[in-house]
Amino acid sequence: MVQFNLDHARTIISAAQAKGSELGLKPLTVAVLDAGGHLVALERQDGSSILRPQIAMGKAYGAVAVGAGSRWLNDNAQSRPHFVQALNGVAGGGIVPVPGGVLVRNTDGEILGAVGITGDTSENDEAAAIAGIEAAGFTADAG
Repeated sequence: MVQFNLDHARTIISAAQAKGSELGLKPLTVAVLDAGGHLVALERQDGSSILRPQIAMGKAYGAVAVGAGSRWLNDNAQSRPHFVQALNGVAGGGIVPVPGGVLVRNTDGEILGAVGITGDTSENDEAAAIAGIEAAGFTADAG
C-alpha cells in the first residue's frame, strides 16, 4: 500500500494551484489532511484572505470526518440541516459543509486523507482539489 506523505501533499498543492491558474481562479488556499484529520500541509497563495486556512481545513476535516466529500455535507445541510448542525457541534464547529473538501482514496478505495480548497466558488475550489489529487496518482472522491 502507498503511504500518504508530505511529498504527495506538496504535489497535490502544486497541481491544484496550477489548475487554479489555468482556470483564472482567485487566490487559493489548499489544506491537505491525513486520514486521521491531521494537517499534512497547507499553502495560502498571495492575496488570500485571513480566514482561508481555517475554511480550507474545515472543508477537508468535514470530508474525512464523515468519509464523504464536502459536497455530500452541503447536500445534507440543505435536506437535513439539524443533522449537519449537530455534526458540526460534535466536531467543535470545525466542519465547513460546502463543496471544496475532497477525499483522497488509494486504488483499493481506502481513505488516505482529504484536500480542502477555498478562495473561489465552491465548484471551482472542488475542481482544483480533484486536479491536485489526480495529479498525485490518487482517486478523488468529492461525494
